[in-house]
Amino acid sequence: MTYGHLVDIPMMKPLTVLSQAINKNVIVELKGKREYRGVLDGYDPHMNLVLKNAEELVNGQSVRKLSLTIVRGDNVIYISP
Repeated sequence: MTYGHLVDIPMMKPLTVLSQAINKNVIVELKGKREYRGVLDGYDPHMNLVLKNAEELVNGQSVRKLSLTIVRGDNVIYISP
């Protein structure tokens, strides 16, 4: 089905999108105005994430850099591959 200029794009499952983002830079926004930017190293079905070479930002300001961090999926608002 199409609507005007919109084209049918097959629906992708979230874990499929994450799979394609492995070893790529991602932005992860968390509850509490916290954000991580880093390389996605792994994930699980609960969307717990492992990031390498990550930078933690609070209110848009860099707070620290981490060589490896685990982000709990319950805290994730969105992941941008």
